[in-house]
Amino acid sequence: MLILADALEAIARNAVHIVNATALITEAVIDSRLVIPGSLFVAIPGEKVDGHDFVAQAFARGASFALIQKEMPASFRTLDLRGGLSVDPTFDFSPPFCLRVDNSIAALQQIARFWRRKLELRVIGVTGSVGKSTTKEMIAEVLGTRYRTLKSPGNLNNEIGLPLTILKLGPGYERAVLEMGFYLPGEIKFLCDIAQPQIGVVTNVGTVHAERAGSQEAIARGKSELIQSLPSDGVAILNFDDPWVRKMEEKTKARVFFYGLSPEADLWADQIEGLGLNGIRFRLHYQGETIHTHVPMIGRHSVHTALRAAAVGLNDGLKWQEIFEGFAQGLAQLRLVAVRTKTGALILDDTYNASPESMLAALNLLDEMDGRKLAVLGDMLELGPYERQGHEMVGMRTAQVAKALLTLGPRAHMIADAARRAGMKSGNILEFEEAAPIVEWLNKHLTPNDAVLIKGSHGLRMDRITAALEAQS
Repeated sequence: MLILADALEAIARNAVHIVNATALITEAVIDSRLVIPGSLFVAIPGEKVDGHDFVAQAFARGASFALIQKEMPASFRTLDLRGGLSVDPTFDFSPPFCLRVDNSIAALQQIARFWRRKLELRVIGVTGSVGKSTTKEMIAEVLGTRYRTLKSPGNLNNEIGLPLTILKLGPGYERAVLEMGFYLPGEIKFLCDIAQPQIGVVTNVGTVHAERAGSQEAIARGKSELIQSLPSDGVAILNFDDPWVRKMEEKTKARVFFYGLSPEADLWADQIEGLGLNGIRFRLHYQGETIHTHVPMIGRHSVHTALRAAAVGLNDGLKWQEIFEGFAQGLAQLRLVAVRTKTGALILDDTYNASPESMLAALNLLDEMDGRKLAVLGDMLELGPYERQGHEMVGMRTAQVAKALLTLGPRAHMIADAARRAGMKSGNILEFEEAAPIVEWLNKHLTPNDAVLIKGSHGLRMDRITAALEAQS
């Protein structure tokens, strides 16, 4: 287990191993409410909340140490590491006390980097524009049939979340599945320097975050940092169906393994059948072998998630039986939630976030449902130069799938306009600027025979629509 001596050695210049600094560090947290006994509390100053104001609460909940970068009241015992490790021989290393550093986030990252290099385990990095979290979950389920496996909690996939996850690792873990997000060039490379992945999985390259990255090409370059960081004895698992991802083969010294729906891929699928809320059926093809399987994940697009998880399992020595046991868990799922209203209508709540790719996948799922289909769609944010193209693609597909369209937000007018041009009747398209009238309309018009997709970027908080409908059911 990680002990205080490890943390001191990681963050203090000219540090030596302190033999009496043996207190265990169970994990690291940045929220004092999540502290468990033995935690390292990382005090991060923010625009609205300053973690230094919660050090006392963290200690009261059982934290052993606090990483701080600001001066604290004299009542807090503090070991100052800013000039290196020069400890008074009389210093009492028994917790709790503070470790003062120049930058608490940088110190957290240094400790995680140090700890990762002390652990003998295999790390799987997952990145992509859409499907990272679901892929991470399913890979962890597959690997978990043989190995003790840790996965990134939730979407802790950035320069703070990934180090926090690594510090949950103990010597008993054999595998770690870590999600890696991309916002700016160099970010994934930095995360890989900490995590040292041996297997890298890229889901796809979409237009989400194009507003910040600048172009789809820039997004592809950012995602490829994972593949470039793999060692020569590593494995790059790439989506053959995505041209941007397929080209990443040229950027890695690792062995490349393609998955997809093409017979040219190493592992491929066909005869994909959507079973609505009962999952999907398809055939897998690998090294001349054909296998029929069923996965309890909704939506035909979930076949790619299954292919990624199977590809990792195959490249990590698992047998098909173990892979299918992982599939059968059924825990790896979209952030989509299916609920019923008081009228009996089926609500597909996929309101966590939205991009053109995930919108189209959700509409394809709606298409598999029985009954009258309605789409409640909101703005997609951060698309940059792809904003109009993305919204119009969604509008055209909506016209093919849905009987009625309700939109929320100024950008969603582009969805409505495209749906009209694609042949949807104007009387079946309603455009709103607030959520409340949408709830009112749905309450009046939903029938037991309806299936309703609700989806938009998280900033629109369209989950409030589902919550209002559920509250009245």
